[in-house]
Amino acid sequence: MNLEDYFERIGFNGPFEKADLETLKNVHMQHVLSVPFENLSVHCGEWISADLEPAYTKIVKNNRGGWCCENNQLFAWALKEMGYTYTTLGARVFNCPKNEFDQPETHLINKVLIDGKAYIADVSFGVSGQIHHPMELVSGKDHPQLPGVFRFVEKGGVWILEKSGRKPLIPNESFANSSLINKRLTAPIYSFTLTPRDIDHFRDAIKFLQTSPESLFTNKSICSLQTPTGFKALIGSTYSEVTYDYQEGVDLFDMKNVADDEIDEILKEVFSLSLKNKHTPKDTKPFYNQ
Repeated sequence: MNLEDYFERIGFNGPFEKADLETLKNVHMQHVLSVPFENLSVHCGEWISADLEPAYTKIVKNNRGGWCCENNQLFAWALKEMGYTYTTLGARVFNCPKNEFDQPETHLINKVLIDGKAYIADVSFGVSGQIHHPMELVSGKDHPQLPGVFRFVEKGGVWILEKSGRKPLIPNESFANSSLINKRLTAPIYSFTLTPRDIDHFRDAIKFLQTSPESLFTNKSICSLQTPTGFKALIGSTYSEVTYDYQEGVDLFDMKNVADDEIDEILKEVFSLSLKNKHTPKDTKPFYNQ
């Protein structure tokens, strides 16, 4: 595995000799702008491995995206190669329809230490919950970013990432009540402790996510990519282009349904993805309550 090839994949051309915050921010941002968060392997007959080398081959060599155990594990490897001190953590994703955090830790994130301060790096949550820059691990501190204002809240050793966003503007009235849009202006995203985890901790979760009929990822085909102004997403057969802060306090959600014969073209033209196996769009489980 080659760090220069990874940098080429994410379009990073800056210096990386110093394992400092500025370099971390730049590499983090380039990753989320270049590598889609996607679970399409689940919907085209491919098995997602828990191991690093298949994730590297898939994302770097085959120009695919991936979910957190692929993207954030790959990012952890890049952190190590660049000389950062980091720890892998496990997070419980907030289940909006159930209004609670999922019980298993299915989300992999990284804590990075720089000059005695801890930062959370997460390049693979996707859609509107994706942070663009690493966040200092301080309870109650607001972190204004393009998607909204993120913050950590610590309670009894449990850290919660939450986001305060803007009101959605949805020109296509047929999507006014879409469960793909979170209309809560402030909402939790995931919770975690500072207990170190290795990849073996996630193996059962990785199997569950791609096999269980209860898993969000078996019920929803997802591909999203952050942009300099928002994000683009193909979820099931719904294509969205989101512009953050389109008007003061308002995000624009431009949404439409696409025909099955348009799917491959959108994946190629918008997300630069070419799948070897046919992908079957699926959207049978809600993201958010309405």
